Amino acid sequence: MQAQIQALLVGGARRGNGKGKEESREVGRGRGIEVAKPQIFDNTSSKVTGFIMACKLYIRMKMREEPVKGQVQWILSYVQGGTADMWKENIMEELEAGELEYETVKNFLISLKKEFSREEEELVKAVELRKLEQGGKTMEEFVQKFKKAARGSGYEGRPLIEEFKRGMNREIRKKLMESENPLGSIE
Repeated sequence: MQAQIQALLVGGARRGNGKGKEESREVGRGRGIEVAKPQIFDNTSSKVTGFIMACKLYIRMKMREEPVKGQVQWILSYVQGGTADMWKENIMEELEAGELEYETVKNFLISLKKEFSREEEELVKAVELRKLEQGGKTMEEFVQKFKKAARGSGYEGRPLIEEFKRGMNREIRKKLMESENPLGSIE
């Protein structure tokens, strides 16, 4: 505890020596503040949003003065593993060849999110499809809504047909099951 008090006293004495304004400006730019670096991003779609937020925060606090290219390369250094490595290599080659340039880090982060959040979008679409029910809609309205929800959901073939039947009103589903021609597609 005495060491902590001594450190505070020494720090206080330094502020009184005319350098205080300079030190406070440095802290204002984030240099004197500890900021966590992002965890390695390995193409786990559920982690892409957290990774992007951690990168944004670190760049705002510690790398604001760096050029966009340096910020992008710093972010790429945290992209590692599997298909994420392949994507990173492609981006690096395009950057080095001058074939690709980002005006802002925000633009780069948007492309990163688009690249790696596909699985998450598919999951959201699948949940939307599972929740869809005919209710008071006509069969034609239900078919159109179902087709829209099915696009990008990952459902195909028999599982898609089963989801379609599950969402139908009970009476229609019963008649369909009793018919001679089983449902082969939703077309």
